[in-house]
Amino acid sequence: MPGTFEPLPGGGAAVALDDVEISIIRSLAVQLLELIGPGPGADAPDDPLAELFAEGPSEPPGDPVLRRLFPDAYSDPEQPASPRDAEEQRAHSAEFRRYTENDLRAGKRDNALAIIRSLDALASASAGEGGAVLKLSPAESQQWLGALNDLRLAIGSRLEITDDEDTDLLYRLPDDDPRKPMVMAYLWLGGLQETLVGTLMP
Repeated sequence: MPGTFEPLPGGGAAVALDDVEISIIRSLAVQLLELIGPGPGADAPDDPLAELFAEGPSEPPGDPVLRRLFPDAYSDPEQPASPRDAEEQRAHSAEFRRYTENDLRAGKRDNALAIIRSLDALASASAGEGGAVLKLSPAESQQWLGALNDLRLAIGSRLEITDDEDTDLLYRLPDDDPRKPMVMAYLWLGGLQETLVGTLMP
């Protein structure tokens, strides 16, 4: 089972991870959390009602990775619109973003935190053993799936991957290319994601 998720009886998934793999995934999840940032009420007293009605940003993020994680809802770069239609799309996207991005960010934070917490628990339980088998409930598996997808989108954005042809080029990078470690992480996470999807299919 090393490096691949397998289904558990009754639902959920399991994967064997060594200490290095645990450290890499945890580090990437922490970086994702830092990139997404704290919630809108992070520095204020808890007020569920205020949080519920808090408006999010209306403009796309400046960071290209965040733009990949939180794309405009009403634009398609592959189908250029007329100036009038483009302006209308921007207005609709701004409105949609204002009322959805906070929730989307909260969901992505929760998924990344789920990874960190489960890996911390695994590391504590397997201290000194060089790795262990991570077992996830069905709900935890869904959170992992969401976070793995976000991590791949983030890394893919940094590597400027836009289609399958770009992915094929990654396999041919020379070992001394400075992007090689990031590429290896991208491909490895893709394998994890694919096998996790397989465990969740009926």
